[in-house]
Amino acid sequence: MNLKKGLIDLTYRRDKVPATNQYPFNLPALKTLTSLSFHPKVTYFSGENGMGKSTLVEAIAVAYGFNPEGGSKNFNFTTHASHSALHQFITLAKGQKHRDGFFLRGESFFNVATNIDQLDKEPGNSRKIIDSFGGVPLHEQSHGESFWALLMNRFQGNGLYILDEPEAALSPNRQMAMLSRMHQLIQQDSQFIIATHSPIVMAYPESDIYEITEAGIKPVSYTQTENYRTSLHFMNNYQKMVNILLGNE
Repeated sequence: MNLKKGLIDLTYRRDKVPATNQYPFNLPALKTLTSLSFHPKVTYFSGENGMGKSTLVEAIAVAYGFNPEGGSKNFNFTTHASHSALHQFITLAKGQKHRDGFFLRGESFFNVATNIDQLDKEPGNSRKIIDSFGGVPLHEQSHGESFWALLMNRFQGNGLYILDEPEAALSPNRQMAMLSRMHQLIQQDSQFIIATHSPIVMAYPESDIYEITEAGIKPVSYTQTENYRTSLHFMNNYQKMVNILLGNE
């Protein structure tokens, strides 16, 4: 029997929430949420800043067992405990466990790189952790280069990869290359959960997309997302849009 692998669905235990008018329970992402399913290949969360997509993705990662600041399940450092309590109020249905896994938080990837440096300096380690990232210390690379090293070297396939706004580190060309690399990893039995603003990153065809607005969270198609429609409108009318934005019309 071919059993499902990775994350299957999420249940939000709304009846256990202490106060829905307090953070993080007052975020639009949670307004209508009761449950949602995860695509076996890619699940996207899209929406404007402040809607709660990163907080929701963070809670999924922590509930699964990842370090709140990022990394694999083997990372257990704490620089600043800034994550919310939301993970305590969600239940994840899980299938077969992936062999690999990683949680990327762009805002704390610096801390992951620092922790790798610290662990590799400890005596008795026969193999350097940084070797799994391509061998070059992450602090000696740009933010984009270090994330690319993570994607190309550390992600090994048969993994659960949870990414919070990965486009922040990548040029448009690298975002397109990321789709190709994702496809390679998905063919190796991987699953992705991604919070993103990028219409490029969000373009993987075999996926579920959840858009979060002030009204709550709902499944949408790629071309229905606000990020896609806004980007398309701007590119097709960029001279007029720039004139409007600069007050020239």
